[in-house]
Order: sequence, then C-alpha cells, then structure tokens
Amino acid sequence: MTELSEQLGYGPEDRIVIVNCDDLGMSHAANVGVFDALRRGVATSASLMVPCPWAREAASRYRGEDIGVHLTLNSEYDQYRWGPITQAPSLLDGDGGFPRTVVDAWDHFDLDEVRRECRAQVERAILWGFDVSHLDSHMGTLQLKPEFFDIYLDLALDFRLPLRLSGESTQKPIGFPFRRLAREAGVVFPDHFVYVGGVGSRRAIESALFDLRPGVTEFYVHPSIDTPELQAIAPDWSWRVDDYNLVTSDSNLRAMLDRSGVTSIGWRPLQQLMAGG
Repeated sequence: MTELSEQLGYGPEDRIVIVNCDDLGMSHAANVGVFDALRRGVATSASLMVPCPWAREAASRYRGEDIGVHLTLNSEYDQYRWGPITQAPSLLDGDGGFPRTVVDAWDHFDLDEVRRECRAQVERAILWGFDVSHLDSHMGTLQLKPEFFDIYLDLALDFRLPLRLSGESTQKPIGFPFRRLAREAGVVFPDHFVYVGGVGSRRAIESALFDLRPGVTEFYVHPSIDTPELQAIAPDWSWRVDDYNLVTSDSNLRAMLDRSGVTSIGWRPLQQLMAGG
C-alpha cells in the first residue's frame, strides 16, 4: 500500500489515475479541447500556461474545474512565441520570447528572476479566479536541475500545492533525489508518472493501463481541436488532435479504464491533503 493512497482513503491494491491536460492557454484550439475533455471526456484536471497569448481567454471559460499552473519558462515553437510576464531580461532570448530549449534556459537564466516569474504566474492565475490545484513544469525545466528544483519546491510549500514529479526510477539518471527531497519537505505528489516523449500520449497510456501499479498514477495529454490556427503554429498539431480524440471520443480508452478497475481523480484531493498538513 502506498502512503498516499492510504492518506486519500483508498485500499492497499487500489489503482488511482489522474488524467491531466497540459498546455491550457497555449492556443484557442487548446482551450476548446481541454475544457471539452474536462466536461465530457475522461480528463480529470488541466494545467494553465499563464504567459501564453490565450491564457486570459482560458480564464474566461473557467467554471471551477480542477486546474493547476503549468509553470512556463520555455517557448518551443519557431513561429509562435510567448515570454515572461515579468519582462525579466535573463528570461528572454534574441527574439523577445522565452528560449526554445531547456538547456538554453539553464545556461542563461538568473535564478532570482526565475523565482519572481514563477511566483507571478501562480499569482496571476489566482487573480484571474482559478482555484489552483497543483503545480507542474512545462518541458520539465524546473524539475530536472537542482537549483531550479529548489524554486519549484519552494513554490509548492509557499502556496501549499502538490507537484508533478517524474517517477522513482528517473532520480538516478537525472542525478539528484528530488522525490526524497519533496517528501521530506512535506510536499504531496503522485506515486507514479507515465512519461511521454514529446506530444501524443495514446500508446503510453494504453500500455500503462495493462500493467498499472497500485497507488496514484498521473497520465498527461495535450488535447486540442483541429483548426487552421493550430496547424499553423504547432508542428505536432496532429498528435494534439489525436490526444483530444483519445480523451473525448475514444470508446476503447473508456473501456480500458473500466476493465482496469481504476478510480479517476483530479489533483484536488492531493491539494486538500497538502493544505490540511
């Protein structure tokens, strides 16, 4: 039995899943896709990219759904750019947006500016009316390097919010015991995390459901409806549309979830657990 399952009131063999929609606010297509996935699909939570051009429109659609902040320090597309809401100089690349790669961010960012930017993103989401349920990191920038992880952990503690963390087996290749550090600090996080390289979660989710371990497992998808806008800005647009179909209209996924006997939850129970100490 995992300690988290027990704290959430589940049994020793219960398998609990969070299906999170990343990249809310990235585009109009993502906003429509994510809220549809939450309201009529199998998704249970989502994460908002506050600096993105369509984040404010996402806030206008919010009706109390389970939504966290997708802390954003990268802008990965060549033709579609977004940048820091604090206008911090070290967080900008040559064309006025966040850098495209994680390594560029690590090489050039001032950590004090990173801290102010991330805090401002959470505070803006709260100002817009979101009851923030958790924190996660776009492209893993905050999780994968110790000095950035310190900021990630501090924000979780300051706002009393659970964190997305990659799985136990990733600590050795990443190079530091981030799960132990989070646990010792009193931060709540799922037991398991199903990693997807890039965008397009169908195969990873279907494979994981065949061998799901007891405890809380987070899956993540990037659902967007198919629009000319999405095709113009995102080279991975077809995978985003496939994720949308997967979590809204794929009867096979619903059947697999039913056969697996899983319990679906959002991040809110973890947030309530952490808020209660």
